[in-house]
Amino acid sequence: MENYTMEGRTYRYYGQEAPLYPFGYGLSYTTFQYRDLVLSPTMLPVCANLSVSVVLENTGQRDGEEVVQLYLRWEQSSVPVPRWQLVAFRRVAVPAGRETKLSFQVVAEQRAVWAQDWRLEPGTFTLFAGGQQPGQQTRAPSEVLSARFTVTGAARPLRGC
Repeated sequence: MENYTMEGRTYRYYGQEAPLYPFGYGLSYTTFQYRDLVLSPTMLPVCANLSVSVVLENTGQRDGEEVVQLYLRWEQSSVPVPRWQLVAFRRVAVPAGRETKLSFQVVAEQRAVWAQDWRLEPGTFTLFAGGQQPGQQTRAPSEVLSARFTVTGAARPLRGC
């Protein structure tokens, strides 16, 4: 095998075509609302980590569990990258009518791209947080929040951080 590209071989690289059953697909006996997505800092050096927090509220009448998912999208990259990359997820139990604030860490390695070696590149990124993939169509309502952040500095090998 000489062509190791994943383009056209996995749904992460199919372009606009959505998978039939994406990660996180399913129904719940309650409803959830996401709010207050905070990225810190919104401008970070190429080797730095990103702190993320989001509030999840159970707006339904029953206790429930939600799988909170974080996806990362490169707005521009020197090499082909997925439409978005799952960078964190957590199953959270939330009683009816209650809310919880969740914190995540997106480490620099999760922004690395393969260009003959693992590299970190500067640029603009979008982070998505919600109970499903960005743009996913489901029968159960679930929104996905998004926020942008910028990575500054020169591109460098991941092992150089």
